[in-house]
Amino acid sequence: MLRRRTSAGDHRGTGVGLLSEDTPGTTASAGAPGTDAVGPPPRRVLAALCVTEVVSWGVLYYAFPVALSSITADTGWSASGTTAAFSAGLVVSALAGIPVGRWLDRFGPRWVMTGGSLLAAPAAAAIALAPSPAWFALAWLVAGVAMSAVFYQAAFAALTRWYGPARVRALTALTLVAGLASTIFAPLTSLLLDHLSWRGTYLVLAGVLAVVTIPLHALALTPPWSPVDGRGWPRDGPPESVRSIVRSPGFLLLSGALTLTAFGLYSASLTLIPLLTGRDMSASLAATTLGLLGAGQLLGRIGYAPLTARTTPTGRTVAIVAASALAIGLLAAVPGPLPLLIVLAVFAGAVRGAGTLLQATVVADRWGSARYGALSGWFAAPITGAAALAPWAGTALAGVLGSYPALFWLLAALVAAAAGLVALAAAFPRP
Repeated sequence: MLRRRTSAGDHRGTGVGLLSEDTPGTTASAGAPGTDAVGPPPRRVLAALCVTEVVSWGVLYYAFPVALSSITADTGWSASGTTAAFSAGLVVSALAGIPVGRWLDRFGPRWVMTGGSLLAAPAAAAIALAPSPAWFALAWLVAGVAMSAVFYQAAFAALTRWYGPARVRALTALTLVAGLASTIFAPLTSLLLDHLSWRGTYLVLAGVLAVVTIPLHALALTPPWSPVDGRGWPRDGPPESVRSIVRSPGFLLLSGALTLTAFGLYSASLTLIPLLTGRDMSASLAATTLGLLGAGQLLGRIGYAPLTARTTPTGRTVAIVAASALAIGLLAAVPGPLPLLIVLAVFAGAVRGAGTLLQATVVADRWGSARYGALSGWFAAPITGAAALAPWAGTALAGVLGSYPALFWLLAALVAAAAGLVALAAAFPRP
């Protein structure tokens, strides 16, 4: 049995590299390495992850901006300091994602994500009970560790390994459903704040997090998982170390390119309202436009699967990054009319939505899925860090440059340079 599995996996170290770069639609082909089951796992796996991602993102991410004003009003803490604690948690989640990726490869998502939920619930409760800014910040740092085990990266690792050739459809379904987290939890948090203090609200949300995510992670994520040994490769796979891959020029260039892209898109999204109000759009319409940007993300995610069937991994990566630069540049250049600005915001949301699935699949497309957890942990760490710093950095850069259109021009230039880095990354051979 062991010899048969090894023979079937002999193509893992060679064919993946050739197919993934030279053949359109090879996302499916590249998914074979590291897949543990012949067919897809039970439907409960995808259903459970859809639910737990909505709840995890809703409680640990989207509840905070809704509760921020109540927190500062009740405690007297500064808004900047309170937001810094939240951002620090996101930075910790980026750093913790590196060891969490290795644990995912070795132990599987069931134990890692269940452990993350067991940590997330008391962390949310500690946020609610924080008596001081220092305690509040420490609670968010602990929550950041939990985020690394329950947010997208862990779910992506599970679906990539379990679904193999069908992973794009599974990842698309997950991100479409999880995209409803803000739609559900922003108004839910607001409703709770109408009847409870912010502390009571976070305690209720911590309870929801525990009751929903802990049992689903423990009881639904049960398909077989082929472990990875401590050196960073599968016991039945090729002797390629994670270290050699993450130090390769192609890996570094590609990760750097998507980091610049994420920084540009997140900064543009989070500064869209002041850009639009500066062009005589009302604050309410600007807020609605920002919401439509979120709707555009759903369109981008729906369109990603057909794109994979017609493009190579490098081709679609360049296309999505270049489209991101174009979207930001058009928002910088076009002063109106207002309906056109709304259309451009939806376009920006669509490329951001496609970028989410690009980040989910780009590692397996190029290096196979056997070491997906460890590789994606390294790959996504700077991307997550850039997204965490974008709210502060975007506003600060706008102040230095003197206007929000100037900021958008700078962001467009950075993302355009990222498209060049993607093309350059393809020129380097794999380790």
